Amino acid sequence: MSVEINEKLVDQIASQIKTQDHLADFSRLLIKATVERVMAAELEEHLGYAKYSPEGHNTGNSRNGSTSKNIKGDFGEVEVKVPRDRNSDFVPQLIAKGQTRLNKLDQQILTLYARGMTTRDIAEAIHEMYGAEVSPTLISKVTDAVYDEVRTWQNRPLDRLFPILYLDGLVVKVHQDKRVIRKTVYVALGVNTEGHKEL
Repeated sequence: MSVEINEKLVDQIASQIKTQDHLADFSRLLIKATVERVMAAELEEHLGYAKYSPEGHNTGNSRNGSTSKNIKGDFGEVEVKVPRDRNSDFVPQLIAKGQTRLNKLDQQILTLYARGMTTRDIAEAIHEMYGAEVSPTLISKVTDAVYDEVRTWQNRPLDRLFPILYLDGLVVKVHQDKRVIRKTVYVALGVNTEGHKEL
């Protein structure tokens, strides 16, 4: 994909989801945006300053564009932009150099959120999944970046009328106020006036 992802485009795509094929296409776009934001957060951690920040002036290293890379997984194939630094010493943790395969990245990210994991828990999970050592600070930046994408999807416009609506709840354990509690995740599956299902 050579499409540049932005929030307006994500909103437009989300409003068009009517079938499983549409959802699969959107899932690939979400993976692209998520992976690119994760790597941007990794580069920010590596450089020690935010993009366009005056703190980066005369530091001896800076952002230096990006290169394209195709990654494959259960979602199919997605082209992502891997950020570079001028000194060429930035090494992405999520997608290592030479790595072209991600297994169930979308499910893993959603699972981490659904479980309400702490930054340390997420760091341990990423280490188990990818063998990468990441700091809790980096995890916080990454989860903040990913949350923007999740919130955009959650707030997408829906049809005004669904003649058929199925409601269900899934009880999960989450971390809240330094303890584990049970919460219900409500799932709504609607059938629109054209007979297509929407989650």
